Amino acid sequence: MSESEKTVTAAVNVPPPPKKKNGPFWFFIFVGAAILLGGGYYFHHQAGTKTDAPPARGGNFPVPVTIGHVWQKNVPIYLDGLGTVQAFNTVTIHTRVDGQLVKVAFTEGQEVKTGDLLAQIDPAPYQAALDQTIAKKAQDAAQLANARADLQRYADLLKTDGTTQQVYDTQKALVDQLAATVKADDAAIASAQVNLDYTNIRSPIDGRTGIRQVDQGNVVHASDAGGLVVLTQLKPISIVFTLPETVLPKLQDNQDMDGTPFAVLAVARDNTNVLAAGRLAVIDNQIDSTTGTLKLKATFANENLQLWPGQFVNTRLLLETREDSVVVPASVVQRGPNGAFAFVVSEAPDGSTNRIARMRSIKVAQIDNGEALIDDGLDAGETVVVDGQYKLQDGSKVRPVAPTGDASGARKSWPRKNPCANQIQKP
Repeated sequence: MSESEKTVTAAVNVPPPPKKKNGPFWFFIFVGAAILLGGGYYFHHQAGTKTDAPPARGGNFPVPVTIGHVWQKNVPIYLDGLGTVQAFNTVTIHTRVDGQLVKVAFTEGQEVKTGDLLAQIDPAPYQAALDQTIAKKAQDAAQLANARADLQRYADLLKTDGTTQQVYDTQKALVDQLAATVKADDAAIASAQVNLDYTNIRSPIDGRTGIRQVDQGNVVHASDAGGLVVLTQLKPISIVFTLPETVLPKLQDNQDMDGTPFAVLAVARDNTNVLAAGRLAVIDNQIDSTTGTLKLKATFANENLQLWPGQFVNTRLLLETREDSVVVPASVVQRGPNGAFAFVVSEAPDGSTNRIARMRSIKVAQIDNGEALIDDGLDAGETVVVDGQYKLQDGSKVRPVAPTGDASGARKSWPRKNPCANQIQKP
């Protein structure tokens, strides 16, 4: 083997140098770079967020709010209760004599008047009984006439001693007996006539008929438990409702001296639709000790039949009307640890164009129909915050803006019209 061949063979058999293990080094380099990039993005994002965030409460930047104004108006004060509609009168029509029902003269749900014919019982047996009593009276009356003629003859004979006193007295007793029999016949005729009249069943009240209970052709009896039909009077109609016993002194204090009853509204269960207006009829003479409530009854004309027996309704009794009272939107009223308060908007004390919101304690009499009646704390004409109070604290700068969906300002849709207004009927 030559030298060159030895050199090549040696080169081929020489093992390669060992590779350096650089994997972990580059892994840590990659992880470190990712941490640096993520941290830079996070701090950059936080800085941008803080820059764009709204100013803190009471800061130098005005807070956008919706404002409104304090108004004066006449405010009705209502006592709200839950009532049940009751028919003014309810009558179950029964037959007063036994017999076959030969005629039904009404249709179910029909409006009837007092005296209208509702049904008829077979009158033939009762007509026969009447005729019999009339004939019996005629018979007894003829006997009475004959006895009176004999009595007159005995009286003439007694004057001439043609007969004895005993015969005269006997004849006089017979006349009295027959006269009493004729009177009994008159009573029997009246009774038979009443029974005959009862075969025509008539309506005792104005009202509406219900579902018929007995069909034509059936034999009915005066002792039957169920009637022929139930008749209810819907015009007028009543509502029985309850109020807490604590309102009794208010009712007594606000009762008109002239005795005019309180006005009462019947409102649908959604509290938006006024069904009818009426007047208080009676206050129950006792308080229910188990519930602590007072029962009252009101009467409604119900000309449009909006009220129906058995219906549940909300009732609103008009206790009084406060003249020229201070009112604000209900959203103005805020609640805090010290009670109700409102944010009142005023000009900045430094003379700048900024406006300042100040917290002011108020006394609320009632909140109804989106309006709050204020007893103390606000005056008519003041400007108050209607929306956006959650961003405010006492002394915050504010910037008035139009409410959402209304570019004309907060006063366009307020004061609201009371749906119960002009619903009270005059007595």
